[in-house]
Amino acid sequence: MSTVHGLEELCELLSKNRQSIQYSAGDVIFEQGDVGDRMYVVREGSVELKAGDKLVDTAAAPGLFGEMALIDDEPRALTAVAGTEVQLVDIPARHFWVLVHETPYFAQLVMTVMARRLRAAGQTT
Repeated sequence: MSTVHGLEELCELLSKNRQSIQYSAGDVIFEQGDVGDRMYVVREGSVELKAGDKLVDTAAAPGLFGEMALIDDEPRALTAVAGTEVQLVDIPARHFWVLVHETPYFAQLVMTVMARRLRAAGQTT
């Protein structure tokens, strides 16, 4: 997926002064059907987003994923697996919605990432 303009700065801002969560390659971060109570910023490494065994997209640093379940309040649509050793920063739903309401540019970037991911998924089916 091509880089979204402004995403690197946003990811840096979102992860500044926040504790990273580390996963090893192959670790499951969340599974399809799980409750989505947070999104993630990829600080280092990459995360594979899968529907069953099918790779739908890869979220690589700087990037984000897990936003769709927060937006539509539905279970996770995909499984997220660490593709490499990865450092993530989690953004709880409450913080996500504060950012959406107070920072229109944040909402626009999230929508751009989501739209690109949905387009890519549509091209692979």
